[in-house]
Amino acid sequence: MGELPFLKMHGLGNDVVIVDARVHDVAIGHRLARALTDRHRGIGCDHLLRLDPTEGADAFMRIWNSDGNEVGACGNGTRCAARFLMDQSGANAVAIRTNAGVLACTDAGGGHVAVDMGWPRLGWQDVPLARAVDTLALDLGRPDLGPAVAHSMGNPHAVFLVPDVDALDVATIGPALENHAIFPERANIGFATVRDRAHIRLRVWERGAGLTQACGTGACAALVAAHRRGLTGRHARLTLDGGELDITWRDDDHVIMAGPAAYVFTGTIDPDPLA
Repeated sequence: MGELPFLKMHGLGNDVVIVDARVHDVAIGHRLARALTDRHRGIGCDHLLRLDPTEGADAFMRIWNSDGNEVGACGNGTRCAARFLMDQSGANAVAIRTNAGVLACTDAGGGHVAVDMGWPRLGWQDVPLARAVDTLALDLGRPDLGPAVAHSMGNPHAVFLVPDVDALDVATIGPALENHAIFPERANIGFATVRDRAHIRLRVWERGAGLTQACGTGACAALVAAHRRGLTGRHARLTLDGGELDITWRDDDHVIMAGPAAYVFTGTIDPDPLA
């Protein structure tokens, strides 16, 4: 296969490795994705992104989590890919096609990128859940946390609105809830504290990646959950472990995520021993 060029970036510490298959094609499966994302024997990252040529958009982005499984959406990864594509072309806007739809991305100034993440899917079938339940009050058997709010942001999310997220052992609670039987595709588990109607503190146990510094789709899901419960307006600042995101759930139902995307380094790797 030869040397594979790659680019490492991060959004609020949620790090991604980008392979530009528009110029260097490479077959990526579960085993190679897991090997490349391994922090001890590979490059190391939360998510692996492959950019492919496509019609009607600037690139098609495939996404693998660090467990080697392919997923439909990654908010921080989308901002990173958009920054890379805009810097390549000199444009101030790009469109990225994903398995969850086409995402419109724009330069928001100051090193920030804004992404139209589409609309939240609120029905139990859309999350998806294993049976018909109220997605505004999903009982996951944790009376200490209360019921979660579930919806899809291109991937499944359940958000607990709690008094003090920083008092929770998210790394212990998260794995069991990610794999709860109600989630046939597993789920991202968010723990959010509404500090005021325009500010939310959030930590997310990501499906297939664990406790990350930030989760873009999780931030979108948290704002939607808080607004559905009547705790915030349609816009809030989200404080995550790695920094802050600006989330707006517009009246047209689209969720806009804005935040930074930063370069880390470029390199090459021989994928043959890993594949």
